[in-house]
Amino acid sequence: MNSRHTPAFAGLLIAVLCWSGNALVARAFYDQIPPLSLSFWRWVLATTLLLPFVAKGIWTHRAALRAAGWRLPVIAALGIASYNSLLYTAAQSTEAINLTLVNTCLPLATFIGAGFLLGEWPLRRAWFGMAVAAAGLLYLISRGSWQTFASLSFKAGDLIMLLAVLVWALYTLLLRRWSGFLTVPPLVLLGVLMLLGVPLILPFYLYELSRVGGFAATPANLGAIGYTAVFASLIAYLAWNHGVKVVGAAKAAMASYLMPVFTALLGWLLLGEALQPFHWIGGALIFAGLLLATRPSFR
Repeated sequence: MNSRHTPAFAGLLIAVLCWSGNALVARAFYDQIPPLSLSFWRWVLATTLLLPFVAKGIWTHRAALRAAGWRLPVIAALGIASYNSLLYTAAQSTEAINLTLVNTCLPLATFIGAGFLLGEWPLRRAWFGMAVAAAGLLYLISRGSWQTFASLSFKAGDLIMLLAVLVWALYTLLLRRWSGFLTVPPLVLLGVLMLLGVPLILPFYLYELSRVGGFAATPANLGAIGYTAVFASLIAYLAWNHGVKVVGAAKAAMASYLMPVFTALLGWLLLGEALQPFHWIGGALIFAGLLLATRPSFR
């Protein structure tokens, strides 16, 4: 791993850590904030916070943004409008453990997509590392018990989450494929994607509002939206987009295996939930798989 990759991988870890907190928020507030309300107001707040810092840059780089053309709304539709709306919707009708299990499809989908769309077929060590990390994740989810794993059941929300995973994989791949057109500073790019993505969520949010209503503006609800706007949106997306640009889509996707590990650690630190042996064993396998998958050479 060269010096250029080190901060990129650190950024990917920060992104996954922020999104682990986002998963906790989705689970904790699913019955208090409707999914599209959370998605819409998350991005409205994030855009409002970011726009004063990027408005001048958007104008300065307008020629490069025009050159990117139709690619920008496509990426915004996938990464801003669709993925989180689908994730929050899935959390309404399935357990968090199922969401995590379905999320194991992300690295595989990205690995295969990187080969077909980018011509970046991962090395044999990367495939082996992915398998080791997947084994660690399954061990973590099953709590080290085959009976627990065999008793898992799947619901409609799992299919929604699978669609969300495929959407995120395509978003990650297109960031890499179109990187030659996305030459503006990262903050400017994120600001433009937000400006394009929020209007795409709006009609779905209004439909949800007419059907189920909104949410109470309690300190807890507003705090949840604030977290998703600042950490899960601004910080995480900047870190992820940079990591994909530097290390590639397939290696970046491997970092998603750490989400349940970080979620367990956050539960321990914030909720006082004890860490069990299966947490340590599963986490160790995931880290070992990531190290194997991201080391260079070895074909």
